[in-house]
This record gives sequence, C-alpha cells and structure tokens, in this order.
Amino acid sequence: MKAFRLDELEAERAANDGAYLQFLREKNMSVGLYALDAGTQDPQQPHRQDEVYFVASGRAAITVGMETTQVARGSVVYVPAGVAHKFHHISEDLRVLVIFSPPES
Repeated sequence: MKAFRLDELEAERAANDGAYLQFLREKNMSVGLYALDAGTQDPQQPHRQDEVYFVASGRAAITVGMETTQVARGSVVYVPAGVAHKFHHISEDLRVLVIFSPPES
C-alpha cells in the first residue's frame, strides 16, 4: 500500500518551488498535486494522456475545449488526451490532484 497526506504533499511541492509534484507513478497511471495561487495564470499545454482533476481546495473556472465550468473543493473534471484546457479566474488558491493515464511522460 502507498498512502499520502495532502498537507505533506503540499509541503514537499512548496519546498521544491514548483507548481506540480508527481508523487505516484505506476505502470498505467501517475498522480500529482498541481497548485495555482489566486490571480495566477495556468501555463499548461494539452497532454498526450487522459487526465482527471480532483479539486482539493480553492475556486476557479476551467475551460476544456470549448466548454467552461466553475470548480471548487470536491469538483472532478475529466480531460481527454490532446484537448486544450486551462484553469482561469482563480479566485482562491487552487490545489488539484491530477491523475494521468497512461502515466505522464
């Protein structure tokens, strides 16, 4: 078993000065913590993997392809591989668990 605590992952991510911390990588998937502070821009580009976002905290909008929705703690969003997507209008510091399948390369 592998078990993780969000507060410990956030501390490790912050200590490494990065917006993203991959903390689990297996044959068929990888999982990471993505952090965007209120008012910042999301720089990500489309990925070659399917991904699922689980919002652990914060508030923002996300646009996937041509669709936009509001997200907050507890929101889950699926993004197909290759589709443009961005978080925006980040009104509260955003912390998101990201699941990639297959693993992010």
